[in-house]
Amino acid sequence: MSDLVTGNREQLQLADALTQHTNVLCSGLEEGTAEIFDWVTPTTAELLTWWFGAEMVAARPGLNFHPGQRQAILNTLIAHEVLGCTSLKALYQKMAPDALQAGNRLSEVSSDKHAHPKYCLKMATGTGKTWVLQALLVWQLLNKRAALEAGQDDPRFTRNFLIVAPGLIVYERLLEAFLGKEILGRRDFASSDVARYAELFIPGPYREQVFGFVRGNTCPKGEIGLRTTGNGLIAICNWHLLSDAAQDDDTYEASPPGSLAEPKDVITGLLPLQPGKATGNSLDVLDRRHARGQVLDYLTGLDELMVFNDEAHHIHEFKREGEVTEVEWQKSLSLIAAPKGRRFVQVDFSATPYNDVGSGKKKRKLYFPHIITDFDLKTAMAQGLVKSLVLDRRKEIGALPLEFTAERDADGNPVLSEGQRIMLRAGLQKLRKLESDFAAIDPNRHPKMLVVCEDTKVSPLVAQFLSDEGLADDEVMTIDSGKKAELGEKNWIPIRERLFNLDAHAAPRVVVSVLMLREGFDVNNICVIVPLRSSQAQILLEQTIGRGLRLMWRDPEYDDTKAENRALLKNGQEPNSLIDVLTIIEHPAFQSFYNELMLEGLAGTTGDDNDSTTTTGDMLAVGLREDHAQYDFAIPFILRDSDEWLEHQGPDIAELKPFTQFSLAQLQDMLGKGDVFNSQDLQSQTLFGDYRVDGAVMNVSGYNDLLGRLTRRIAQALHQPLPKGNKLAAHVAKPYLQVNTAELAGWIESYIEDQLFGEHFEPLVDENWRLLLLQPVLDHITRIFALALIEAEQTQSSGTLEVKHRYLSEVPKLMMREKHSQAINKCIYERQGWSARHGGLERSFIQWASSDASVAAFCKINENRHTFARLRYVRQDGLPAFYCPDFLVRIQDAIYLVETKAQKDINHPDVRRKLKAAQTWCERINTLPPEHRQALPWSYVLLGESVFYEWKTKGASLDELLRFAREQPIEATVTSQRELF
Repeated sequence: MSDLVTGNREQLQLADALTQHTNVLCSGLEEGTAEIFDWVTPTTAELLTWWFGAEMVAARPGLNFHPGQRQAILNTLIAHEVLGCTSLKALYQKMAPDALQAGNRLSEVSSDKHAHPKYCLKMATGTGKTWVLQALLVWQLLNKRAALEAGQDDPRFTRNFLIVAPGLIVYERLLEAFLGKEILGRRDFASSDVARYAELFIPGPYREQVFGFVRGNTCPKGEIGLRTTGNGLIAICNWHLLSDAAQDDDTYEASPPGSLAEPKDVITGLLPLQPGKATGNSLDVLDRRHARGQVLDYLTGLDELMVFNDEAHHIHEFKREGEVTEVEWQKSLSLIAAPKGRRFVQVDFSATPYNDVGSGKKKRKLYFPHIITDFDLKTAMAQGLVKSLVLDRRKEIGALPLEFTAERDADGNPVLSEGQRIMLRAGLQKLRKLESDFAAIDPNRHPKMLVVCEDTKVSPLVAQFLSDEGLADDEVMTIDSGKKAELGEKNWIPIRERLFNLDAHAAPRVVVSVLMLREGFDVNNICVIVPLRSSQAQILLEQTIGRGLRLMWRDPEYDDTKAENRALLKNGQEPNSLIDVLTIIEHPAFQSFYNELMLEGLAGTTGDDNDSTTTTGDMLAVGLREDHAQYDFAIPFILRDSDEWLEHQGPDIAELKPFTQFSLAQLQDMLGKGDVFNSQDLQSQTLFGDYRVDGAVMNVSGYNDLLGRLTRRIAQALHQPLPKGNKLAAHVAKPYLQVNTAELAGWIESYIEDQLFGEHFEPLVDENWRLLLLQPVLDHITRIFALALIEAEQTQSSGTLEVKHRYLSEVPKLMMREKHSQAINKCIYERQGWSARHGGLERSFIQWASSDASVAAFCKINENRHTFARLRYVRQDGLPAFYCPDFLVRIQDAIYLVETKAQKDINHPDVRRKLKAAQTWCERINTLPPEHRQALPWSYVLLGESVFYEWKTKGASLDELLRFAREQPIEATVTSQRELF
């Protein structure tokens, strides 16, 4: 399954070249300085800042795109919006022209089915393809709306979408993602991905617009072409609908002139539909068959359409009697695309976008030609984005006979073989162990076992065997492709709801399926898989394993133990725990499939379990102590400081710090003078625009253009004002203080001409303005103005004070590891933990505070759980950010916010900025009436490692140390914010 096999990487040259190009354009994206901002629409720029900006990412801990999703989104934006290629061939010509010379690639990408924008996103199972799909849909929708409001017709964007699923399970999952779970026949939009993760997908000002569009324009497959939608469409269907439509479209052929028509052809021409043989004249069936033909006509008639194909490995060609033929529903897509040209866009998602060709030693993968991003299973495993994989090598499994498929009794009826029975017992034993151990740390976690059978005749045998092993009827759920037809729509709905809410309930414990659940079964709690099947096709094996790869334990507290597990597997050792580890009860005959993963340290094995070992390692669930109230901390938050408004004064240009890193002469030598270029050197990753400028970060056509872009960048970097005091601002994208951009441009121009280089500078003389394009100069201007504008803010207030308190005890339980924690007193929690990496200073502080009589109460702030205990500060680069101190400590006459730091980090500029922000916050708190601050003054202490151990060694009390550290000036000691630049 490796993409490093000779030849496989060559098939992915387009993805590699586009990724390299994207990474160049997006360097500095988090800080708002990336080159991509100069090539995309303002709407896209706003979305990129919302999705990937450092401040917004920090504001959404645990709710952000991971690197694989980020790359997929950015590669698609670059390919479609920036490069603007109208066909797959054009994309190859721009990004990977050499790849067209290999094999028959040029002929392949020149075919009609690739004659429109077409992209395939190769992403491992369980890595969040649906999130990428929804982000791309929001990108298209908001850009289309913006273009229409501006009176423009931009062919790159649309508000018509068709989402195609490979089967009913994925189809239902997509309906849930957009409309929410179905409860008692009604969709709960609040449970949809769009609503639940709106903080990630959609900037605040557009949220209601997107919600309204999704709720009003999403059509299930039965309503496509029949339901009226006002301003766009999100049509969701499974591929069978398009396949049937294509077949229906091919049923009637015109008779040759002069010949007698066949009676069936006459009827076909006169009647829009015909009754079926099995269902007679059922009106429901007749309506559905008639609607299928209308769907294709309706979609073909749309002016523009973007198609998202989920699990797109179903798009393939097959050979029949030596002739290459497309699957029927791909023909439908070609028909739909034909009249639209570049306004038809196809985006395919698949973890396995390839076909197996050849056999034996000559067996290889043939990848789809339109793959533009590659995030494979190995990378996802190495980054901890999916479960680790282990094979359960029990002694009884090792002794299995090779015959493990179902056998036949004397009457010819199928029965389970002894090998299958042993595998099922092994899976049940592992499941029971997991259930017991997981319940000890979190009773709401319910591990499940999935049994994949070889055919529908075996699944009832498995269900009966599990019943004989003691499982109740409601603890086993059997799902196969005939289940819905057998039960009917009405009886199927509650089963479907139960299936997709599997994670939330203890029952069922085991799911038995054939192939229906191999795709789209997006639950997190599958921890054991027993594959009872005979196929050795690699694509089927990957899909089977994929059902259990989604993470079950996503909380940051488990990151350390999961990282240790991955390190142990890499070294060929058994994992310490089975938290987010998928166990495969596999037959040895299929060992070859896993060998490559094992060789690379991405999979391992586990041996026999016994009662003395635990599958959760040393994880502990630590709750509040009974008398926690006396040790609690009430953190005050000012909700209303009366009426508050901001006043802004222009910066004093003469006081702004000049650029001193290089002299003018040195900058001119770096720049040189060159001719006009319009190309790109991918090897050196240097961009060339209208001017050839080494180290430049903008492509501009003149000084006025430069001023305009620089003004926009600075305003965009400060798109959200820094809240004063400790008020928490809503994270919505908005212009910086509504500053008049012309006025800001004037300030920048005055600074450049009079102050930037410490002498008068004429930008328009001898094209001197090109010096401003150099990276160090541009970074300096942006940084200086970002800080100057923030410092110029002045808050005015009057009226009534309103304060709300948040208590640390609002978080009733913390997860921690036994070896990285200890039992303590004087804390709301029974234990306190420290970081597994570089946590020695935190550990010493906890031990000292627990034993020191001068400390009345203390607690380590958990930045992932106590999210309300965060402060905001301005980073060195001028951008706002969040910060969470390490400890809260209460002594007799004061409350301290304490940050422990390694000595080498004490003087880091960002650490000093945190210190200044925290001190300002404490000063603001100390202006409150005593009843709002636990009747004590609040102070902030930055505690260096050397000072800490020096005082501890000399027998001082923690009270004395904190008092001393509080009273010391800030770095010989106070350095102004301006001087830090």
